Amino acid sequence: MPKPTRTHWAAITAVVLALLFAGAATVASAGGDAGHEGGHGGGTAAAPASGSADAGFARDMAVHHQQAVEMSFIVRDRTQDEEVRRLAYDIANTQANQRGMLLGWLDLWGLPKVESGSEPMGWMTSAKGHGGHGGEHEDGPGAHAGHEAGGASLMPGMATAAELEQLAKASGKQAEVLYLQLMTDHHKGGVTMAQGCADLCTVGTEKSLAQGMVDAQQSELALMADLLKKRGAAPRG
Repeated sequence: MPKPTRTHWAAITAVVLALLFAGAATVASAGGDAGHEGGHGGGTAAAPASGSADAGFARDMAVHHQQAVEMSFIVRDRTQDEEVRRLAYDIANTQANQRGMLLGWLDLWGLPKVESGSEPMGWMTSAKGHGGHGGEHEDGPGAHAGHEAGGASLMPGMATAAELEQLAKASGKQAEVLYLQLMTDHHKGGVTMAQGCADLCTVGTEKSLAQGMVDAQQSELALMADLLKKRGAAPRG
């Protein structure tokens, strides 16, 4: 991968600052929701359980978003096309902000950012079986692989290490097409995950964020399909 440019470092700095401000600005709001969404009258409800949809989504989507930020910074150095570079910056900035919110909520709830023994995406089935307040996940085959290996093999839409290496070596139109195809897959997986939280999470602020992700990423999917068409390509699959 080429040495980071001044533009690259400036973009990283902007994203890190945005992430920090976003996390600080939203944890109080999430904490207020956690105190009123649990349905326990006459007092402040407990924070979501570690195995709940709320916590599981926060952990998984933080990992998912981190890869989108990584891919977006890679392509910004591999093409001079302003449309793709603008899209990449928007995705990196937005998803870094959202990642800051998700990790901030986990801190507020006193929950670990990595839960040993839990399967990525397990919260979607666990929450359905426990009325939205899923308990601790049991250990099982591959239970540790998801988060401890970056979650790439188990979370929907994530690029493989080989695909990331391919993107880092591509340039020009080839890099643009590969990025748009990889990010299309990534967004489709992200929409599935976010819709799961919109349906299953109990913290109002997190549910709203998840629904916003669904709406925004579906809009970007349409944009990426148009950008691929302009380049004589199409989404994979």
